[in-house]
Amino acid sequence: MLSRQEVEKVALLARLRLSDAELEKLTAELNRIVGHVETLQELDTEGVEPMAHPLPLENVFRDDRVQPSLGTERALATAPKHDESFYLVPPVLD
Repeated sequence: MLSRQEVEKVALLARLRLSDAELEKLTAELNRIVGHVETLQELDTEGVEPMAHPLPLENVFRDDRVQPSLGTERALATAPKHDESFYLVPPVLD
C-alpha cells in the first residue's frame, strides 16, 4: 500500500503540483492499481511466453520499388534562392 508521502514524492519527481484533494484521490487510485497488479501476480503463468504487447504487431510497409526521381531542375523550381544544383539559405552561424 502506498502512503500519501510516497505519492507526494512521485508527484514531486514528475513535477506535478497537486492540491490536498488531488493527493488524496491519487493516493486512493494508485493503491487500487497496485492492488490490481498484486492480484495479477497471483496468477499461474507457468508455460506462458512473456510478451511486450498483448496483440501481435506487424509493421506495414509498402514495397520498395524503383521509381523515377523528381530531378534537380524540378526540385529547385519553387526554391526562393538556388544555384544550378543546391538550395541557397542564409547562414545560421557566423
